[in-house]
Amino acid sequence: MPKLKTHRGAAKRFRKSSKGKILRSHAFHSHILTKKRPGRKAALGSETEVSKANRKTVKRMLPYL
Repeated sequence: MPKLKTHRGAAKRFRKSSKGKILRSHAFHSHILTKKRPGRKAALGSETEVSKANRKTVKRMLPYL
């Protein structure tokens, strides 16, 4: 059986938690931060779990995660 290739773009965007969940970072946290409230910026800075709808796709792109 041949080895599977990892999607390098996905490898840079997702990581696995210690519990096995796939985590991602939020969008809209890189620029134009002056108009955003501090609480919103703090929330965008944290990581969140990948939705159930996208979990299968991410797992397919990252076979060794």
